[in-house]
Amino acid sequence: MKNNLKTNNNYILIAKIIFFTVIISIIPLPKILLDISPIWVLLSMIYCFINTKIRFRLFFALFVGILFDILQADILGQTSLALILSTIFIINIKKQFEFSNTSTQQVYVFVATTIYLFCFLLVYILTNGFGFSYYLLITPISSALFWPVIRWLFSKLKH
Repeated sequence: MKNNLKTNNNYILIAKIIFFTVIISIIPLPKILLDISPIWVLLSMIYCFINTKIRFRLFFALFVGILFDILQADILGQTSLALILSTIFIINIKKQFEFSNTSTQQVYVFVATTIYLFCFLLVYILTNGFGFSYYLLITPISSALFWPVIRWLFSKLKH
């Protein structure tokens, strides 16, 4: 009974996190702020994968990626591919990530965001050419800098 209750609490937490991420992602911002803002969906997925017990992580990343592709009217599967590859990295370093201090976690988030951005830009360049804003290259830094704030905020959603 207790394990079932904990599983239900995990699903409620994940639903809260995804709802918060959707709200943050659809807030209209000026183009430059959109280009340099953290990748909210990736930060929320990292928190979910580290702090909850999700059984089908790659399928969950696929589902959330398709959801965000639809919300942002992007190429279907672009966010999913980037999330899946970043998720594989996070899954491989999960134990090190859990027991690391904040600055080391920020390095891991930077690497995961760089993987995400590389996949995202690769698909974008193959479909649209090189016409992207170079401010996008700042997003791994902003994601790493926002990681402690996101971790604190989502830990407050647990209660």
